[in-house]
Amino acid sequence: MTFVDYVKIHVKAGDGGRGCVSFRREKFVPRGGPDGGDGGRGGDVIIRADPQLYTLLDQKYRKTYRAERGGHGKGKRMNGRDGEDLIIRVPVGTVVKDAGTAEIIADLDSPGAEVVVARGGRGGLGNARFATAVRQAPRFAQPGEPGEEGEVILELKLLADVGLIGLPNAGKSTLISRISSARPKIADYPFTTLAPVLGMVKKDDLGSFVVADIPGLIEGAHRGAGLGFRFLRHVERTRLLLHLVDVSAMTPGDPVENLLKINRELGLYSEELSRKAQAVAATKIDIAEEERLRRLKQYCTIKGIPFFEISALTGKGLDELTTYLAREVERLRG
Repeated sequence: MTFVDYVKIHVKAGDGGRGCVSFRREKFVPRGGPDGGDGGRGGDVIIRADPQLYTLLDQKYRKTYRAERGGHGKGKRMNGRDGEDLIIRVPVGTVVKDAGTAEIIADLDSPGAEVVVARGGRGGLGNARFATAVRQAPRFAQPGEPGEEGEVILELKLLADVGLIGLPNAGKSTLISRISSARPKIADYPFTTLAPVLGMVKKDDLGSFVVADIPGLIEGAHRGAGLGFRFLRHVERTRLLLHLVDVSAMTPGDPVENLLKINRELGLYSEELSRKAQAVAATKIDIAEEERLRRLKQYCTIKGIPFFEISALTGKGLDELTTYLAREVERLRG
């Protein structure tokens, strides 16, 4: 399934039905008077969070949404039918923004949460409404009001407890495939993961938590470099960041500097991200270069950052890591 997390759509609420101009015409009822009914209300456009959805794919291919207009009024004081509301279903975690101002309209962060993004027009009044003692035969009625119309942006931010971050090929996909049932693409070249992947980790004695594999970030990601800030938004909702750092002999660059590069990108994108709880896992320790591992461990010890040594390939250190994550998530949930 294609992962889509950002779309712009056009919404148009239903117009109100027009009021009716009608007069009662029955045998033996002279001067029956006005009996035109009111027009019906136009339908609203509502965006609702659906826990069964995981991507904005539907909205990618359908960019215009129109609610039903209200029915017109009829004679014999018969009012027009109200137009049906149009409900747009989106994944939980979708942020709805005004496309013109970028102002947040609603954050649909719980199942069933909804927001009206365009209100239907009011139906017009029929001529029966305008009859008075001095105006007994009004020959006019109101037109229906137009429904609201505009463009909104739908921006999906994944809901996860733990976000896996790190440079490309740090081992995030392999790790999530070992500790959960998620099956992301795994290969020995950069950017094999082109979309966030969610996995549920279950610890029998400590409950469960959701892990998100965030596609590899590089220096300049906050400006759009690499896969860019497109996926940085998914880190914003996580409770805890697990930074994976490759300490294998074949990986270039200083591991501490690699760690700092990503943390700088998080801070440049959002100060809030830089303040999130974080742990570090040295990956690929089955083929680690001892000096690289030592420098990274020493740095984390000095800074007081929880540190783990793991090998997703052999399974070494994974139980200790997931136990820590489960306990820390439970603590952060409050």
